[in-house]
Amino acid sequence: MEHPIRTIDAEFRNSGMAKHDEHHNDAQEEKGDVHCLGCSIEHELKVHAPFTLLGTLVGAVLLGVFLLIKLPEGTSKILFEIFHPTHVFFSAMTTAAVYYLHNKRCGMFKLLVVGYVGSIGIATLSDCVIPYIGEVLLKMPHAHLHLGFIHLWWLVNPLAIAGVIVARFATVSKFPHFMHVQISTWASLFHITMAMGASLTPVTFFLILVFLFVAVWIPCCTSDIVFPLLFTPGASKRENPEIQE
Repeated sequence: MEHPIRTIDAEFRNSGMAKHDEHHNDAQEEKGDVHCLGCSIEHELKVHAPFTLLGTLVGAVLLGVFLLIKLPEGTSKILFEIFHPTHVFFSAMTTAAVYYLHNKRCGMFKLLVVGYVGSIGIATLSDCVIPYIGEVLLKMPHAHLHLGFIHLWWLVNPLAIAGVIVARFATVSKFPHFMHVQISTWASLFHITMAMGASLTPVTFFLILVFLFVAVWIPCCTSDIVFPLLFTPGASKRENPEIQE
């Protein structure tokens, strides 16, 4: 017959080892999630770089046309005020749809927060902040930071909320990424054309395209999938939702 003290001691040690193993496994899973999320970011940037490059080339053609016809600053402003809110709407819809796909039990308030912050924050970075940094560095004569959610608060903020609501009740999880890139490219481009003068040197023209590529590439790629997954524990291990190409 097994000694009761030895039995208790064995159970105690086994229990401690089990807890240790459990903590170790949790730590490994947490590291795995971080690693997988990092791989997801890298994957998204690689996969969508060609779309962004194509969008930038389209932007180059448009920029050349604008220089030829001497597009007025007022026209650029109107076009920016069309494409930036449109970008915010589709960004909110996509971000909220991806988040809801992985969090079916989330409340409407949390979905609104994730969708709103993701769309306003990333679209502002892509369409306004990065182009403005480029304008300042290139010493453009009319450089000015246009923040849509402030200057067009009556339009941009409701559209962000509307995008989240559409994603929640229409269960839309697919949006052509090329169209997302194009809309963001045009919004960023018109922010820049508001600031530039009547003529550009070839070097300045090329550098504008570089800023345009960066402004669209990183924010748009991360907003579609990576941002909503930051708020979804373990989602990096599950199948990523497809963004239709």
